Amino acid sequence: MPRGSSPKRERQYEHIKESAEERGESTKRAKEIAARTVNKERARSGESKTASKSSIEDMSSSKRGGQRSHTGAQGPTYDQLYAEAQRRNIHGRSTMDKAQLKRALGGK
Repeated sequence: MPRGSSPKRERQYEHIKESAEERGESTKRAKEIAARTVNKERARSGESKTASKSSIEDMSSSKRGGQRSHTGAQGPTYDQLYAEAQRRNIHGRSTMDKAQLKRALGGK
């Protein structure tokens, strides 16, 4: 955390870091996720000296995280499945529909 961070941001950082670790992220990756999230929130609320355009104009990290984690009644969305297939470098993914992507990812 940057020097001079408020106690609220310190608590937020710890909470995000612990949540990421509980989801199975490495300690290093959990710290990165927490720092990026808190820094974006600091920028959006005017608590930082500098802020990127995307930090200010993009949707809030809490809303974005909610969209990414939502699976709903039908499970992950097509976009979520496609992104996972892309990450795993599954060939032929661009021509697959949602059901085919699920099968290719192992029924996820």
